[in-house]
Order: sequence, then C-alpha cells, then structure tokens
Amino acid sequence: MSVAEARPASQTLTVVPARRARRPVGLLTVSMTIAALLAVPLVFLLLESAHAGVGTIAGQVFRPLTGMLLWNTVRLTVVVTVLCAVIGTAAAWLVERTDLPGRRVWAVLLVVPLAIPDFVVAFGWFSLSTWVSNFRGAVLVMTLAVYPLVYLPVAASLRAADPGQEEVARSLGVGRLRTFVRITLGQAKGAILGGCLLVTLVLLAEYGAFEMIGYQTFTTEIFTELQLPIGVPTACGLSLVLVVISLAVLAGEASLGGRGRVSRSGPMAQRVAPPLRLGRGTVPALLGVGLLVLLSLGVPVGECIFLIVQGGPPAITNSVSVSMLDAAWHTAAYGVCAAAADTVLALPVAVLAIRHTGAARRFLERSTYLVLAMPGIVIALALTYFTAQDLHGFGYPSAPLLIICYVIMFFPLALVGVKAAIARAPASLDDVARSLGHSQLAAFRRVTLRLATPGLMAAFCLVFLSVVTELTATLVLVPTGVQTLATQFWNYQSSGSNSQAAPFALVMIAVAALPSIVLGRFFNRTAQAQG
Repeated sequence: MSVAEARPASQTLTVVPARRARRPVGLLTVSMTIAALLAVPLVFLLLESAHAGVGTIAGQVFRPLTGMLLWNTVRLTVVVTVLCAVIGTAAAWLVERTDLPGRRVWAVLLVVPLAIPDFVVAFGWFSLSTWVSNFRGAVLVMTLAVYPLVYLPVAASLRAADPGQEEVARSLGVGRLRTFVRITLGQAKGAILGGCLLVTLVLLAEYGAFEMIGYQTFTTEIFTELQLPIGVPTACGLSLVLVVISLAVLAGEASLGGRGRVSRSGPMAQRVAPPLRLGRGTVPALLGVGLLVLLSLGVPVGECIFLIVQGGPPAITNSVSVSMLDAAWHTAAYGVCAAAADTVLALPVAVLAIRHTGAARRFLERSTYLVLAMPGIVIALALTYFTAQDLHGFGYPSAPLLIICYVIMFFPLALVGVKAAIARAPASLDDVARSLGHSQLAAFRRVTLRLATPGLMAAFCLVFLSVVTELTATLVLVPTGVQTLATQFWNYQSSGSNSQAAPFALVMIAVAALPSIVLGRFFNRTAQAQG
C-alpha cells in the first residue's frame, strides 16, 4: 500500500499531464463494477437492518454488551497496532540499515510468520500454557501473528530511502537520535501508517484466535449471534458498528498522511545508505531479533511438532493421513483460483489509483478496504442471502460461491501488491510505445504488464496464503463432503484432538510459507528498483 506509492520523484514527473487530464471512463466503469461487487456484504447488512427495523437494531446495539465489546476491540486494536509498529519498524531498521550479522537470513525468518494462521499461533501458545488467554493472550498472539504486515513495507521503504537527507542532517550538527526520528522515520511514515492500517483491519475481522483464547470481541459475538435462530439482526447491527470503526480508521490513516513517499535528493539517485555499525549493540540486537523469531515462528511450529510426537503414529496414520491430501488439494485449488481472480480484478483499480487523479478515484480505492474489517462469516452469509433470494438457492453450497467469497474478502490485499507493481512501470514508457504505433491496450500489455509481473506475483501470493489460512467463511460455504486444511484443523481442535489437529497446522504453514517468502523478496526488489 504505502510501498506502492513510495516511488521516486523522477517517476512521478515522467507521467504525461495529458494522460491525467483525460477522464478514464473505461477504467472508472470497470472499477465501479468491482466496487459494487465488494459492496455486497454492506448491502446485505443494510437490508437486514432495514428489515429488522431501526428500533430493533438500536435496541441491540445500544446495550451494555456493546460497550464491553467496543472497549475490548478498541483497546486490543490500539495496543497491538502500536506494538506492531514498534516491533516491525525496529526489526526493519536492524535488517536494512545496520550491520546485523546474518541479516539476509533474518529478513526471511521475519517474514515467514505471515504464513502461520492467527488461530494456529493461538493454538500453539494456548497448548503451551493457559496463561495465554483473555486480553494478555490476545495481545501476545496477534502481535506475533501480524507484525510482518508492518515489517514488510517499512523494510522496503528504508531500503528505498535516500541516505543524502540523513547525511545533510548530520553535517548540520543534528544528533543520531534526532536524525533517526525526524528523517529516517519521517521517510518511512507512509509505510508505517500503511502497515498499521492493515494490522487494524485484520484485527477487527479476526475470529479464530480470539475464540481459542477466550477473548470476546465484536467478531466473536457476531459469530455467536449468527448461530442463534433470531440472532441475525443483532449480528448485522454489530457488523455495522465494525464498518463505522473501519471508516474512522481509514479516515484517520488518510488524515495522518498515509500516502507516504520516499524522497530522493535528485533524479536517478541510486545510492544505498551504508550500514550503521552496531558495535556493542550487536549482541542485544541479535538477541532481540532471535527472540522475536523464536516467539512468532519457533513456538507455534515447535508445539505442533511436540503434539504430533506426543500423540504417536496412530494419530497420524489413520483418518488424519487419509483426509490430509484431499484437504490440501482443495485448499490449494481454491487459493489458486481466488488469487488469480483477485490479481486480474485489481489491475484496473490499481491503474486508476496510480495513474489518474480525482475524487472518484480516491473514493473507489479507499472503499475497497472496508471488506477487510468485515468478519468472513458476514461476507459468506451475504452471498448466501443473495443466492437464496435471487437464484433460489442455486450454487449453494458450491466451490464457485466459496471462491467468490474469497475474492471479495481478499481483494484489498491483492490491490496492495498490484498498486506496487503498477508504480514500478512509469506511464511514460506506455507513451513511448504508443508513439511507435502500438495501441493503448497493446502498449499496456507489452510494457506495463511485463514490468509489473513480479508485483502481480506478489499480489497472487498474498491472496493465496490468505485463502490457505481462512476459516470462518470456509466453515459456512465449503461444499458438502469437502474439507480444507483450516476446517479440518478446526474440527479436530474443537473436539479436543490436538495431536490430530497439529499435522494440519504444519501443512498449512508449509503451503503458505513459500508464497510469504516470495512476497518478502518482492518488497525487497521493489525497494531496490525504487532505490
């Protein structure tokens, strides 16, 4: 997100003004159609709320329980977001700006936790100790699970930043600490805010981890209400509260300057900041980074391995081994289909966001992030509702409907990668291709898409690993007789068969690990290209 917009001034100046002056009717039409698809869950909430009546919804929302849920959600979101900002930024600075030993290895290990589902992190820690519960457990688990969302863009931003500004500040007598705060963090401000935005929206929609460690939020209560015959109005009212919170978060991020550009002292500047010598700080830095990797990666994986060994071979070789390959196949197939669809659909919105200006463009782009804060079960029920109303139940439950649900849920994540990809391909190159006789579409296909291929792969990977680890919507829409790795894990864990659930957790991590590493490499390459 912020990385997508953190491009050199030279690239910004090469955009032909005439391109911005023309109204992109085609792009606007396609983008509006995509935005309409993403608005389906919100329409469902509004229709259900209208059907129940304002008085009923108000009565369900304005009660002591809602106040408690609001307090739980807001305090957890604030604490975890701040911790992720501090941890992600500090880790990125150590890896990208210092002579930390083995920093290339640490750069990979710090990204891999992104491949571990939040509920698997909670499973590993809660299996280790019941101390990890309620608010303290939620803070620990979610911080370790989502800090890479801040680390990735900040690491890329620090690598792309111009060292000249820091050198000028130091030459004017500004101290190291003040230079770091005003210049280094100032250049990474957009990346930090962008990462924090993703962390906040993910926290608002999280269910599995909170349910496992016993922490009550809007999402857990929504899931509980939807299990009741008369709980739909209450669930819709609580979901609308989440939407309002998300709008406030988006507005706050925009007002704080979340667009974030990494400044360059001159066009085509390619210098990289020399690594800062840690000296006596080397050992504490190594201990800190090592502890972070151990807690976020080592504990969940190690506890899963321990449970498998403790359960013994029979726990693995019976029904678990029979269903694991089938679940892995369906998980991978759904992930590939949803990731491919999201990557393609994000292209027109990304082009509109990067290469054109205007209020409509800004509104369409920002509106797509709202679905990230909606619980997966709400999106699943919205599709179920419209399928029953308009198609008389045709296609429910089915693989295509589940894939459509994934496409809606994770479109904003695809947009992050695709925007970064389009930003790497200057619009001026398209103009050169058109001046040589190519049509606009041919120039885009032959120039922009080729340059954007690494970023498109990153967007694909981001959606794929999100699908692999998705739980709540899958529980509702998975076709009859079909299981995914996440649903099989949840079924075994819910029944108390931890030793049988553990293998599915490890397979999920293995399936999602490679895309997360590819994603980390893309952010590094993006920073190098912009450097």
